[in-house]
Amino acid sequence: MTLTELRYIVALAQEQHFGRAAERCHVSQPTLSIAVKKLEEELGVLFERGKQKVLPTPLGDKIVAMASRVLEQAAAIKDVADADKDQLEGPIALGTLPTIGPYLLPQFIPLLQETASKLALYVEEGTTSELATKLRNGDLDAILITAPFVEADVVTQPLFEEPYVVLMPAGHRLAVKVQIAAGDLRAEELLLLGEGDAMRAQILAAFPHLDPGGAAGAGGVRTFTQGATLETLRHMVASRLGITILPQSAAEAPLYAPSLLITRPFAAPVPRRSLALAWRVSFPRHKAIDLLRRAIQASSSAYWNYNTGRSTDAPGVMVENRNW
Repeated sequence: MTLTELRYIVALAQEQHFGRAAERCHVSQPTLSIAVKKLEEELGVLFERGKQKVLPTPLGDKIVAMASRVLEQAAAIKDVADADKDQLEGPIALGTLPTIGPYLLPQFIPLLQETASKLALYVEEGTTSELATKLRNGDLDAILITAPFVEADVVTQPLFEEPYVVLMPAGHRLAVKVQIAAGDLRAEELLLLGEGDAMRAQILAAFPHLDPGGAAGAGGVRTFTQGATLETLRHMVASRLGITILPQSAAEAPLYAPSLLITRPFAAPVPRRSLALAWRVSFPRHKAIDLLRRAIQASSSAYWNYNTGRSTDAPGVMVENRNW
């Protein structure tokens, strides 16, 4: 057996579908199927093939769990081997949430390229659980997520807090207000991502009267699922179908003219999300992680405008505060 074959069966157990597992491993479906079949000839039947799902057998569950641990150890070995290399040269794989990446990546990647031209950044989006698994397995070197995030053998470092704001069509009834109070929000006109989304849960926790399942018993919050993104919400607001609550970086990303969409801040207490950078304890390229962290902070207006506890030590990255 090989590490590649072990990586295939771990992906297949998690995706429960040959096509999705092959796409995740960046190989063709026949290649993955042949490798899994070869491993089954050596170890025994690992998966039950159904019409809708591919499920591990009891033996498969045990071997997949062991394979995950082997891949974690292999990643640690690779980390040790990389320790003697130039820490700011070569690829670094960064995972990010879809609600973070599209808005922070364009801000800090140019700065990262300017300060470390030999550092090649590979970016992948996914859910928190997907990113955590790939981080442990060594498929990703660091992940950009929201706090709290706790994972064994993983360092999590806070980056900054970012306020939520209200995004509304120009001319909306709330546009005349300087700040939005919780009582100004009506559930029936609010657009949010679907059930299970971490940002949705955080917003409803901050405004319990909007939660259909909350103590207030209110209803009518409209949700978008099946691959919906924050951009979907922005387009819906631009179409005057309602309002939404977004992180400041997403709400203010240039796309629509000010005559179409406007934002308003919340009155205190202002709901915020906390962004964090996480990496394996064994990852040896500390300089690369530190540069990545400082580039994210230095290029983010939320860090400069809304965080009072900034580090005062030598930043390593000097930029003019251009409020990007």
